[in-house]
Amino acid sequence: MRSFPTLKLEVVQCLIKGTQHLEMNKMNKRPLVMGVLNVTPDSFSDGGKYTILEKALDKAREMAKEGADIIDVGGESTRPGAKPISLDEEMKRVIPVVKAIVDELGTAVSVDTYKAPVARAALESGAVMINDISGLRFYPDMVDVASEFGSYIVVMHMKGTPKNMQEDPIYEDVVREIELFFIERLNFLEARGIDLNRVFLDPGIGFGKRHEDNLRIIRAIPKFKGLGMPVLIGPSRKSFIGEALGLPVNKRLEGTLAVVSIGVYLGADAVRVHDVAPARKATEMAWALRG
Repeated sequence: MRSFPTLKLEVVQCLIKGTQHLEMNKMNKRPLVMGVLNVTPDSFSDGGKYTILEKALDKAREMAKEGADIIDVGGESTRPGAKPISLDEEMKRVIPVVKAIVDELGTAVSVDTYKAPVARAALESGAVMINDISGLRFYPDMVDVASEFGSYIVVMHMKGTPKNMQEDPIYEDVVREIELFFIERLNFLEARGIDLNRVFLDPGIGFGKRHEDNLRIIRAIPKFKGLGMPVLIGPSRKSFIGEALGLPVNKRLEGTLAVVSIGVYLGADAVRVHDVAPARKATEMAWALRG
């Protein structure tokens, strides 16, 4: 198995707020908290809440105040069964919000998209990270956009597409399949000249996974860390938590915090969450225990 060089902790885990770059912060090496800002009418948890620019900006202000290191702006729902939207519609939803956050707050912004033109426009507007659910597979020129801007990249594993990913996903060994996917993607990115210091790996909790697969993924965080890249997890309010606890989506905070805490303790370098303030506290406590 190809091994990649282990990256220095302070390079990949830290962010100086008030800049528009993820940078080294030797005084604070804790895992990053990424706040979710869905500017969509149909996301599984908060669809329709932030489709108006001022409401989206209010939410961004709140998350920044609560300690979000990165605000992840997404304009297309990727819930199970979701249908894709047009490029123009996604642009209209995302780019004004990215510009407003960068101009007013100066907080680092990630764009949650698999469309290269949306990523390009967001980076031109001041975003610093591409969070691509396809692992830079759906748009062949996404890697060129990332290279041109020197952006950070989240490479996520997903079986299928959001529309069909939960139609009976089957794995012989989910952890091994994700690991091999990451190795292939890292080799691809390295061959295309991408600085691997700017790559995060996301095993894609809830994206083409069964309940038991999601639980295995959390337990396998140390395995994914063995590839030498920082690992990001996004368990927030997801259905596997609801299934484990018998709770609807609006009652899954405690379950989310349990996964965040255990994930960080096992080595996760970043967590993507809807509820920034409690997740920040949980992350810091898990980080203290992890030592």
